[in-house]
Amino acid sequence: MDLQQRINAFVKLGEFLGQFSSDGIEKKEGIAHNDLFFDGFKHQIKIAGEHNGWFTSDSMRYAFTGWSKALTLSNLETWLNPYDFNIKEAKTIGIIMAGNIPLVGFHDFLSVLVTGHKVLVKQSSNDKHLMPFLAKYLEYVEPTFKGCIAFTDDKLENFDAVIATGSDNTARYFEYYFQNKPSIIRRNRNSVAILTGKESEVQLEALSNDIFRYYGLGCRSVSKLFVPKGYDFDAFFKGIYNWHPIIEESKYANNYDYNKAVYLMSEFDMLENGFLMIKEDENYGSPIATVFYEFYNSVAELQSKLKQDETKIQCIVADGFDESEIEFGQTQLPKLWDYADNIDTITFSLKIC
Repeated sequence: MDLQQRINAFVKLGEFLGQFSSDGIEKKEGIAHNDLFFDGFKHQIKIAGEHNGWFTSDSMRYAFTGWSKALTLSNLETWLNPYDFNIKEAKTIGIIMAGNIPLVGFHDFLSVLVTGHKVLVKQSSNDKHLMPFLAKYLEYVEPTFKGCIAFTDDKLENFDAVIATGSDNTARYFEYYFQNKPSIIRRNRNSVAILTGKESEVQLEALSNDIFRYYGLGCRSVSKLFVPKGYDFDAFFKGIYNWHPIIEESKYANNYDYNKAVYLMSEFDMLENGFLMIKEDENYGSPIATVFYEFYNSVAELQSKLKQDETKIQCIVADGFDESEIEFGQTQLPKLWDYADNIDTITFSLKIC
């Protein structure tokens, strides 16, 4: 199977996922193997939601929409054209996936397969229903993928390299366990937004998507704000108000009530609007239904701080802060070439041949 065959298979997968979009689920004509897989995937979505309350239909369909837009022929070729795909021998690359948001490990899965390697996947128990079904779809679209994709519930064995994602604590275990293998080990990261007080209502409304999408559970979710001293949070609260229906979802509401009770009993100062709390805190990772904030004195001072803490940060949302910034509202819409932790998984996969 050559590179173009692999690309074409993922394009067809993108077309299949496009039927399960944020606008709704609609069976379309001309989708490969639709009669075999459309109803089955609807069922897997239902099961995934029953298994994990954070995987709402809206959240899953948002993820599918993102991937359907990413997996186009143009995007895949733009992404892969700079690389030399002179693979001498296919290896087996193990992937230990997180389960915080739907299909969170798909980019690693894609990167391994599109480079011509075999993949051995250990999924999180929180997200174990969607990926195997999509893998089966790929095998129907491109039969030469058969024998190249395996899933395991046990510890990884018989692999040549590994990509593992987990917490800071599990990362230390991964580093020890995989010390003799080529590896990418990912730790906790969070995303931040830099506000100046000059943001438009449109920008702040866009920022609300960066905060609330996937309930703030992703590493690309904004969990902390940096604001100038004297910042008026009224504009911020007005800008994010469009997400107020989130408090009607029980899991989110339970976390809101619990964290609010903790803050009140601990006599912490915080501001809240009925569905989000903001609290001054130096940490980057905030609890669900909470965003931390910190004051800054100057842009230069803040740039220095964030450079020092760059291993803790996934995305910086800002307007005119620095060249690495992401526009408001775009953190949950990464391009194929936006690598997690800025580690190029294609280069990694190609180097182990």
